[in-house]
Amino acid sequence: MSQRKLRLGIDVGGTNTDAALMCGKDVVATGKSFTTSDVRSGVISVVTEILAQGGYRGSDIEAVMIGTTQFVNAFVQRSDLSPVAIFRVALPKADGVPPLAGWPDDAARAVGSHIYMVGGGAFYTGKDFAPLDREALRLAARDARQKGLEAVAVSAIFSPLRPDIEEEAAAVIQAEMPDARITLSSQVGGVGLVDRENATIINATLGALSVKVVRSLVQAFADLGIHVPIYISQNDGTLISTEMAERYPIMTCSAGPTNSIRGAAFLTGLDEAIVADIGGTTTDIGFLLRGFPRETTAANLIGGVRTNFRMPDTLSIGLGGGSIVRISDAGVSLGPDSVGYRLKELGRVFGGPTVTATDIAVRAGQARIGDAAALSDLPDSTVEAALSVIHTMIEDAIDQVKTSPHPLPLVLVGGGSILVSRPIKGASEVLRPAHAEVANAVGAAIALVSGRVDKMFDVDKLGREGALAQAKEEAVSAAVRAGAQAGAVEIIDISEMPMTHMRTGCVQMRVRAAGPLAALN
Repeated sequence: MSQRKLRLGIDVGGTNTDAALMCGKDVVATGKSFTTSDVRSGVISVVTEILAQGGYRGSDIEAVMIGTTQFVNAFVQRSDLSPVAIFRVALPKADGVPPLAGWPDDAARAVGSHIYMVGGGAFYTGKDFAPLDREALRLAARDARQKGLEAVAVSAIFSPLRPDIEEEAAAVIQAEMPDARITLSSQVGGVGLVDRENATIINATLGALSVKVVRSLVQAFADLGIHVPIYISQNDGTLISTEMAERYPIMTCSAGPTNSIRGAAFLTGLDEAIVADIGGTTTDIGFLLRGFPRETTAANLIGGVRTNFRMPDTLSIGLGGGSIVRISDAGVSLGPDSVGYRLKELGRVFGGPTVTATDIAVRAGQARIGDAAALSDLPDSTVEAALSVIHTMIEDAIDQVKTSPHPLPLVLVGGGSILVSRPIKGASEVLRPAHAEVANAVGAAIALVSGRVDKMFDVDKLGREGALAQAKEEAVSAAVRAGAQAGAVEIIDISEMPMTHMRTGCVQMRVRAAGPLAALN
């Protein structure tokens, strides 16, 4: 047995919990287990399985990295959400578009309409236009406490430039609501008030669930006797502490597709490629750019709510290994419905009654799963037609998200990658690397620690180079504070947006830096 320490990557999805055990750059064991309602027992099951594969012990593991879609799934399904007391510090300005404007009705109902508008705030220059109305805030907090609310979201105009206004408001609220979990929009980030406020409310409504899920994950490893640092993957594929994940679950909402794309990069050695993560129900198609997922440039929707978060630019289609195949006189169609985690119960190849995409792959000789003899009655013409539909769906999806006519390699990952057997239009080649079925867990295991700056700089005063240097320095410092190894942090992304609607030379700069965990070096 190797004496080298191991790192464990876990991906807790809606259907499966995947795991990958890595020694240096080598994947030494992998496993899958169904995700359980308590999260904990599914993690214990898959970790026990992969430790047994190589005779490893829990003490061989030096760090655990976890990605999860539990929080985004909860918000999308409007389940396990807490009602939120929403405080906007802005009067007499910014009352034209109230909080929750544009939210889907079911999402607005889930968080409630407990909105409190109070006076106070500052201009983009940082100069106050009104003092904080502490008395109005105090009365509002008392009302929220009487309603039994504990989740609180606080937003103020230009708070990334003047975070002290929200911090002062939070102190007043906390004094009246001692048990409140308060999210400040300045800590969520972004300049635009409405998108930043939406993200703050989503974070607040997920707060109680995040405490439950993160502590369940931590307890799983305690039960396994594994007492090592545990980190959670965030949206950009880098790591945050469990304490940070408890406070800011919204930062983990896109960890699933991000980890798949990062895992695909690691397993192939490519820096630029198309990545198709084919699961049991959906296929997520994204792009790898300079080793990281290509991010969207516009505002993103989480569960139908517009937010200021930059997410991996992916397209999801209803195609997966459990997609139901329908055969009629009009031809063959697949999905978008799927048997999902009941594949082993309902799939024909496992003795069930339903023809699925996995059955088609097995009947075509693309995979050896279950009892292939159970599919002997499927005509060759039906199998060929279904395969054509599968490949056309993927080609159409790639065509929708491509930004260049030049073909790129297509990397297939996920358990459903067995569905593809033919060349794909728009792809220079099709790659299916070893351990592709757990690429998301591999992506979690190799994750870096990052720091980010997203704020406005006065270029007229600092000069562009001076402002950029300051932004880079702040991003690197943020990464080191988060746990990255000092001296090994690199700048991985820079974007600048001139604020042409403002009189001064303000430029919004977004800079991201990332480096390896100091604890592992």
